[in-house]
Amino acid sequence: MINSQRIFFCLLTLLFISCTKDNLSIYEQKDQAMFDKSYIDKLHNSKKEAYLDSIVALLKFRKNDSITRKDYLKVSSEFYYLNNYKKSLKTSLETLKLSKEANDKNTTPTALYYIGDCYQNSKKDSAFFYYLKAEKLYYSNHDYENVARMLFNKAYVLFYDGNYLECQTQLSKALKYLRKSKKIDLIYCCNILMGNCLEKLTYYDSALKYHKFALANITEMKANHYDTALINYYNISSLVNICNLYDLKKEYSKSIEILKKLPSEDLRKKSPELYAKVVSNLAYSKMKDGDFRNVKSMFLESLKIADSIGNESEILYRKLRLGEYFLLQKDTINSMFYLLKAKKLAIKIQNNNEILSSLELLQKADSKNGLRYANEYIRISDSLNLIQKKSYDKYARIEYETSRVENENADLSKKNFIILIVSFVLILFFVSVIFWRSFKHKNRELRLLKMQQNANDDLHHLMSEQQDEINLAKQTEKIKISKELHDGIMNKIYAVRMNLGVLNSKTSQETIEKRRDFIFELQNIENEIRDISHALNHKSFFDKNDFDSLILNLIKHQENISAVKFKYSRDENINWSDFQNIFRINLYRIIQEAILNVNKHSNASECEIQIFQSDAIMNLFITDNGDGFEEDVQKKGIGLTNISERVNLLKGKLEIESKKGKGTKIKIVFH
Repeated sequence: MINSQRIFFCLLTLLFISCTKDNLSIYEQKDQAMFDKSYIDKLHNSKKEAYLDSIVALLKFRKNDSITRKDYLKVSSEFYYLNNYKKSLKTSLETLKLSKEANDKNTTPTALYYIGDCYQNSKKDSAFFYYLKAEKLYYSNHDYENVARMLFNKAYVLFYDGNYLECQTQLSKALKYLRKSKKIDLIYCCNILMGNCLEKLTYYDSALKYHKFALANITEMKANHYDTALINYYNISSLVNICNLYDLKKEYSKSIEILKKLPSEDLRKKSPELYAKVVSNLAYSKMKDGDFRNVKSMFLESLKIADSIGNESEILYRKLRLGEYFLLQKDTINSMFYLLKAKKLAIKIQNNNEILSSLELLQKADSKNGLRYANEYIRISDSLNLIQKKSYDKYARIEYETSRVENENADLSKKNFIILIVSFVLILFFVSVIFWRSFKHKNRELRLLKMQQNANDDLHHLMSEQQDEINLAKQTEKIKISKELHDGIMNKIYAVRMNLGVLNSKTSQETIEKRRDFIFELQNIENEIRDISHALNHKSFFDKNDFDSLILNLIKHQENISAVKFKYSRDENINWSDFQNIFRINLYRIIQEAILNVNKHSNASECEIQIFQSDAIMNLFITDNGDGFEEDVQKKGIGLTNISERVNLLKGKLEIESKKGKGTKIKIVFH
């Protein structure tokens, strides 16, 4: 298991680099004067970085076109190969900004992809986020090979965060997109990563199947004339992965049979790191098979090569193997020496899995402190399980939140599109109106010129029409005055006349006082007639009086002239000042007309007036216990007609419920 991690880490580092930037060729076809790839490749790394800095400085003065953006991507890629992730990130972010400004759908996802690469070794959640955004844009561009590449990159992040199940899901999607693709090297990478993912999930037979798929991919690469050195590297690495699975299945003889053919002097010269891996894995397989011949020297040779390269991960794995070797040889002193160094190095480079491996071996090597190592193992294992659980939640949350933001942006884009269409239609409409008016104006001028001879007749005709309109306005005003006289003045005069008629037969002091009151009421009627004559200005009357007081006075006057007992109730929360004056005037006239009808026609003994408000709805109910009438045969008099017209004026709804001998109920609802 240790060997599998070690081999895969180094292999995927190379694979990832080869897969990550292989699409740069699409950007190397133009503007060679600014970015000379062949010249850059000849420079030493120190001079190469200075040269790239100078290109960035020049690009700042160039206009934001497709060539400039592609040059930024080339520079970012070169910084990435120099392991200068900070400068690579900076130029990728600049490319992203320029691409968004230009709404460039080709360079935007590539810039996001490069940003993800820059975060790959430092902030894996950020890398995952940018790969996800790039994937969405590639998908919208129908660039499914790059969609698969982003799925692979996301799977790579998930693998090294221990999220093997989700890693497997992402790789399955990637391989589905690559089913008919000619990107054999990318398919190879997916198969390798899938094999290692399945190995972590202990599905060894399935993992072996995918590693054999990877070997088949290598055969395709040979047929398509891929670089020979790269093919050899891939081939040996795949064989090493297969041997790791044989070791896990305890089929050590199969592993030894394959590995013993791989070490060669040529491999040692061309790829010392890969040579060291092969030697170390062969020694491990032999050790597990019980053959200790030359195992120690092979482990030490592999460790020496790893030390010379300075690869701390490889040094860690070699020391763990040596510690295990000496443990099997029952040399606890040397075993403890290498295992403690391995543990220290694992802590330094934060390799949690190998910390656990070293603790597991130390527990066996140091019986005295075995319990302490066991407790430490349990503590770190529990901590890793918690971290992995958080990792599952973290990447699921990134997927969800990204999807949610994209949906919100899509909705916003849709709304903006609708606004744009509506604006265009409105502009078109206004332009059409202006054009139509201009056209109409010109036609009118032509008509006027042609009809100049009939100008006097036309003028007379216009004056006649104007006189008709004046007459119509006068007639309308007469009707209005008629309604006011009937609803207001006539009702009051009728009330005063009835009261005075009742009081004429009486001579008491109280009767005299009441006559005086009705004389004052006649003065009020006089003032109201004067108001009508001065443009019917009702506002002052209703502004100066409280509405409830007006209704109560109206009821009091009616009670004096009839035997009907009136009851008035209203919602205390109604604030009459919130209602327009025209509403209060017409509501007053409606009540006045209804009460007068009760007095004149109903023969009722009781009448109840209710006003209440529910939400934004005003309700008026007037109920009497009089004779009633049949609604379908009752012919509306002027009173009911006026009530209906006033309700319609206020956009209300009028209902009259009445039956012969069962009284009448008027329901009016104002919205």
